[in-house]
Amino acid sequence: MPQTLELEDFTPLVGATFMIRFPDGDLELTLAVVEPQESRAPRPDVRGFRVRPFSLVLLGPLRPVLPQRTWELSHPVLGTQAIFLVPLGPADGRMRYEAVFN
Repeated sequence: MPQTLELEDFTPLVGATFMIRFPDGDLELTLAVVEPQESRAPRPDVRGFRVRPFSLVLLGPLRPVLPQRTWELSHPVLGTQAIFLVPLGPADGRMRYEAVFN
């Protein structure tokens, strides 16, 4: 059964590094923000439990800019997870990406 990721899985990981592996090297993204999406109603997960929607903002290098798509992000605690990232644009010398879980 697929794992349902929740806000509480990411909250203690703010500041942690997530890796995207490529044949010619790895790209590091840093988890900068974990934020509940109060405007959206909770939804049932695969187990039937109600899950609160939330979003993540991850920071990476300015280049390369990752296109919008699902990426395999690896972390020592969460393992490897398929997460859909959307580039938000640069800020403070870093590229920002958002992932929304709803």
